Amino acid sequence: MYTLALETSCDETSAAVILDGRNILSNVISTQVPIHRKFGGVVPEIASRQHIEYVMPIIDEALSQAAITLQEVDHIGVTYGPGLVGALLVGVAAAKAISFALDKPLIGVNHMEGHIFANFLSHPDLEPPFLSLVVSGGHTQLVCIEGYNSFKLLGQTRDDAAGEAFDKIARVMGYPYPGGPQIDKLAKEGNSNAIIFPKALHERNNFEFSFSGLKSAVLNYLHTQEQRGLGYVASDVAASFQKTVVDTLVEKTINAAAYCGMKKIAVAGGVAANSGLAEAMETACRAHGYTLYRPEPVLCTDNGAMIGCRAYYMAMEGRFADLTLNANPALAITSSQR
Repeated sequence: MYTLALETSCDETSAAVILDGRNILSNVISTQVPIHRKFGGVVPEIASRQHIEYVMPIIDEALSQAAITLQEVDHIGVTYGPGLVGALLVGVAAAKAISFALDKPLIGVNHMEGHIFANFLSHPDLEPPFLSLVVSGGHTQLVCIEGYNSFKLLGQTRDDAAGEAFDKIARVMGYPYPGGPQIDKLAKEGNSNAIIFPKALHERNNFEFSFSGLKSAVLNYLHTQEQRGLGYVASDVAASFQKTVVDTLVEKTINAAAYCGMKKIAVAGGVAANSGLAEAMETACRAHGYTLYRPEPVLCTDNGAMIGCRAYYMAMEGRFADLTLNANPALAITSSQR
């Protein structure tokens, strides 16, 4: 069974062809990072225009690499939320046009569920149930995966997402967008215990996150040091900030796994590629006897393959959408388009 999948939720235009849910035949990604870097972040209008320009060529390239035609596709999966509404609309419109023209079933996919399902592509042995930590530029969530189409949201961020905090701190420190990789690289050279930054919502069995206070604390430290003419060691700030974020993510994830009785933990989303998080999570899982899963780096970013994997398992349960499918920029992980 061939799944054609489209992803246009933010600043990557991607199309993929997946065979039987877990075999990647193609996964073409066009990133807009160089375009948005000059602005210090994603400009929604520019992102939408780039998606319009690239979506059809990317689909053609994905089909070509998979060596199949549109007529051979069994169904079309597309991200319809959450994300930037203009960007989402481009992918949804393209998917609906193909579905209508070829009379192929349409599947609306939740972007965050797609990130979780990237683990199925990297780990053929992974099966539900398991606990997933989803960490990206826009979301930080703990989700109990009870089955392929059954999820329970345990908690999420009340304000800034982890990835968003990384980008904001990097920007203030003068590093280019995206800031996450810059902080991760810098942190390797610094002392993670040099500065003590506060943690929020650290009570046991509290699975919600808040990084706004941490972001403010770092900004206050930087401004105070500059006003006093003392300066600061950038690597120490990066290492101390990253340690606070990572410790929070790991502690809550391990707590949630024990609370849910899960022995398998899957990390997903762009921040899953952070080396500090990977190392700390591996250490914690090993200490508690948990098995850790993490997608390969290319599948941590926004990509069509993860959307195709999620779409396949929705199709197996007959969870198709009709041509009234629309973008939903605030789509919750517990909602699904039928």
